[in-house]
Amino acid sequence: MSDIVGERVALSPDVGRAAAERAEFRLLIDGELTGAASGAAFDNHSPATGLLLGSTAAAGEQDMLRAIAAARRAFDDTDWSTNRALRRRCLEQLQSALEAEKEDLRTELVAEVGCPTMTTRNAQLDWPLADALRYPAGLIDDFAWERVLDGGGLFGDRNRRTVVQEPVGVVAAICPSNFPIEVVLNKLGPALAAGNTVVLKPDPNTPWNATRIGRLIAERTDMPPGVVNVVATPSNEVAGLLATDPRVDLISFTGSTAVGRTLMRNGADTMKRTFLELGGKSALIVLEDANPMHALQSAVGVCVHAGQACAATSRMLVHRSIFDDMTAAVAAAFAAVPVGDPALPDTLVGPVISAAQKKRVLDACARGVRDGARLVIGGGAVEDLPSHLADGHFVQPTVFASEDPNLALAQEEIFGPVLIVLPFSDDEDAVRIANNSAFGLAGAVLSASAERSMAIARRVRTGAIGVNGGMFYGADAPFGGFKNSGVGRQCGIEGFQQYLETKTIGSRIPRS
Repeated sequence: MSDIVGERVALSPDVGRAAAERAEFRLLIDGELTGAASGAAFDNHSPATGLLLGSTAAAGEQDMLRAIAAARRAFDDTDWSTNRALRRRCLEQLQSALEAEKEDLRTELVAEVGCPTMTTRNAQLDWPLADALRYPAGLIDDFAWERVLDGGGLFGDRNRRTVVQEPVGVVAAICPSNFPIEVVLNKLGPALAAGNTVVLKPDPNTPWNATRIGRLIAERTDMPPGVVNVVATPSNEVAGLLATDPRVDLISFTGSTAVGRTLMRNGADTMKRTFLELGGKSALIVLEDANPMHALQSAVGVCVHAGQACAATSRMLVHRSIFDDMTAAVAAAFAAVPVGDPALPDTLVGPVISAAQKKRVLDACARGVRDGARLVIGGGAVEDLPSHLADGHFVQPTVFASEDPNLALAQEEIFGPVLIVLPFSDDEDAVRIANNSAFGLAGAVLSASAERSMAIARRVRTGAIGVNGGMFYGADAPFGGFKNSGVGRQCGIEGFQQYLETKTIGSRIPRS
């Protein structure tokens, strides 16, 4: 995305217009780019400006059932599940197609997601584009698809058992609005590499990134019709068919814990396998010997993309001896965080995704005050915005402090730029408070002692944790949660295996 339009810096209205000119509004069903059978469409609004960007075909029940049927047929009646060379070639073709339209993807993300441009240089776009497809494509050749177990048998005959890894079948990939490209590619890559077919359902707040991928698959790859279907819909009832239709074998969902529970319940009657990457309330543990600057940098991380990250460390646990000084320093850092137009290169905090989400964040802040947490800074809507952002969904970077780790503010996921700072007395106390959560997705530990911080990291019940600035993200690294943060893992060998079934074949070899 160019930062210049004519002789001036591009702003969100400019970016929105540019995105709308190149957006794909059609669904992909059974290899065909198509509107909804009913002709219906739904609006796509900019979270930064509130302006209408454009529309997307609104799939109805007929469209969703057609997509599921196409995915089932492509799995059952084509050689996609067994032709590894074809799968690798198609993933490489999709990789090339995405790279060719990388800057259009960047524009689209800023426009419909409202993510700051700087975040597209890392987890929003550049990081997943680098390895989310390449890593699983490499596994097609390198993975141990079969292994042989020798021994056993009856009446002196030799027995051989062959353990075979096979694709699960039809995968329903249901994706969120906060990091859509990252999540979509990290679902599509391993699911397709493993030999499955997919019905991809993007979040209705951010459909265009997925519909673009659908167009690229149809126009630029050799994937058989039905291998990937992209079905955008604003209807929960239509989306819910993915959880109840017996032709769908696996639900791969990233989103809220509440929706994850619903999908698991609704899929139970047909015994669907589920991968659920859900919410978090992760702890950043700052020991008394930690580097203060590193602590401030980590604390400000909750402001990135307005706090809309499941792995955000929104609980900051600080040793009591430095608690007051650190809380004041964090507040000063939050006051200096650049908030504003996500199209500008120096913006760190853009809008939350919708008016409804803005209300949820502000309501959580108001409840925190009622519950007795000390509001240190923020807590309201952003004021004095430029006129073109007046109808956007902006929330102030907010810091609360409290002695009570059981407050709703410290226990519930807010999904906004809101941090609560809590004191602890010693390492045991830090671990206890960190584990005092229904969630267990991510976390971080900061200390001058690598040995001490690693010891704490090993005791925190969470699926991923960073030590002294270490990053756990990558297509080769499994990511997912303990407890209410989910079931299963995305990425890595473990994530690849989510999309596989195991079959054991016993064969008798008679005595010679």
